[in-house]
Amino acid sequence: MCGIFFSLSSSSLTPSTQETCNLLKQRGPDSCKTLTLQKDIKGQDGSTSPLSYYLTFTSTVLSLRGDHVYAQPLVDPTTQSVLCWNGEAWKIGGERVQGNDTEDVFNLFLQAVQCETNDAVERLAKAIESLSGPFAFVFYDAVHSRVFYSRDCLGRRSLLEGFDENGNLKICSICDSSSISCFREVGTEGVYTIDLERPQDPMVSPRELCQIKTLPWSSDPSPLAGHIRKPIPPMNTSLPTEQPPALTTDSPFVKELESMLRQSLELRIQNVPEPPNYLLGKTAKTAVLFSGGLDCTLLARLSHDIISLEEPIDLLNVAFENPRVAAAAKANQQNSSSPSLSIYENCPDRMTGRSAHSELQKTCPGRTWRFIAIDIPYSETLAHREQVKRLMRPHNTEMDQSIACALYFASRGQGTIQTSSTDPHSHPPSYTTSARVLLSGLGADELFAGYGRHGVAFNRGGFQDLISEINLDVSRLGSRNLGRDDRVLSHWGRETRFPYLDEEFVAWVSRAPVWVKCGFGLPETEATADIDSEKLALRLVALRLGLSKVSREKKRAIQFGARTAKMETGRSKGTDALS
Repeated sequence: MCGIFFSLSSSSLTPSTQETCNLLKQRGPDSCKTLTLQKDIKGQDGSTSPLSYYLTFTSTVLSLRGDHVYAQPLVDPTTQSVLCWNGEAWKIGGERVQGNDTEDVFNLFLQAVQCETNDAVERLAKAIESLSGPFAFVFYDAVHSRVFYSRDCLGRRSLLEGFDENGNLKICSICDSSSISCFREVGTEGVYTIDLERPQDPMVSPRELCQIKTLPWSSDPSPLAGHIRKPIPPMNTSLPTEQPPALTTDSPFVKELESMLRQSLELRIQNVPEPPNYLLGKTAKTAVLFSGGLDCTLLARLSHDIISLEEPIDLLNVAFENPRVAAAAKANQQNSSSPSLSIYENCPDRMTGRSAHSELQKTCPGRTWRFIAIDIPYSETLAHREQVKRLMRPHNTEMDQSIACALYFASRGQGTIQTSSTDPHSHPPSYTTSARVLLSGLGADELFAGYGRHGVAFNRGGFQDLISEINLDVSRLGSRNLGRDDRVLSHWGRETRFPYLDEEFVAWVSRAPVWVKCGFGLPETEATADIDSEKLALRLVALRLGLSKVSREKKRAIQFGARTAKMETGRSKGTDALS
């Protein structure tokens, strides 16, 4: 995980604000460097103009690949080309990347632009097309005086763009402004480029100097020139011509699903470097954002098969003091003689988390599973609320805040610890996870029809409407909330990885017919009679792996499971803008 800041100005060097710089260092605590360049602008008659471009590059680094810290920005000493890279290139051209990916990507880009001007853009498009993994980057091709910047087509890494009050272009991992209106998410429609060699009129405004063009992603297997082949194919929209067979744990799709998910996970948790102060058998390299639900527990269970038994796995479970819910619980308790759970242990995600932790211990007895109970008092929520709002910009609704708050404290990883050997009668010790790699189950609901609205769609219009609803969810993955989540989750110097959003995995699921992904419209079997239709294929994988209780867990939104939604009394809606 890294932090990126880039500015392009025709008046002077424009660094980031100090606040932004400090937040970028939170994302990338291992290295921070700034590089500045000046590029003369040609006039409309081809002569040297009195104008110049001033380019500022800042990168911070969280080092998770290779045997040492690779400080950025990377600069080619021959051409003075520059790369700021925030991502994980798991594969290039289908081949797994060994060691540090940033240098490999930089060399790939440099090779692409070592050609005639007319071919450079097309060759760089092909280079970007060959990358597999989440990314956001800014690349300055000094050979042809062009700036390229982009996020991957799924939008798994944050990148924002905007013009300041002086018309200077800024591109940054987080918002470099106190105003939410100055910045917007860099689109996931393609790769964006600015030609600095284009002749300029010295009388135009700085903003007009930046004519940004798009190299769009294309789902065509052989895209037109100037387009980049998208790694995700169009969704399979075929309809069954007869009654589809029941899904079982032995169905070919379910078996292959387990294999495909395992492959995606292996890329993300094998060869994770040792965190600072590492002690074998004591220190966790990997943690799971853990509600106890199906998606995250399945990742934890598969991780057990991949990670050495000597390594503990931390399960990060967050619960909040919601004063509105607490007041109602207190009133109910006054009318009840039975003992009550604490406000934290009574949270839905805490209860499912404890249950899933217990099932993992029984299923994988040789593993040290550390359940980290992250209890957040209302006073602490209030103390960090402005920071959360700052990080999630330009998102600015009540629902954004509820979700971001839960992710913010979960990724901090600070709570109390319980393992299989913990005395249940003792006070659990305080603990902060050492893991720099976090796993998230995000994406499973969109791919496998996990939301309540998917059932509504099927009941309304059968497979046709269900396909349309899933297709809508998958198509807008890159434009919705992944950038917001990345900004919040990365604040504690940890990188969140999304196995369900691996390009090859998403492509494979997209090609499959809808009736093998979920149970809507399928005949029941004795084994699936009490299992929900939503995400049935994943539930059957969980059953294959011994997670009987987890396979039957209901879907629950994080803001309700952790109780960050509607903390104050009032009539606000999730879509209401924050003041």
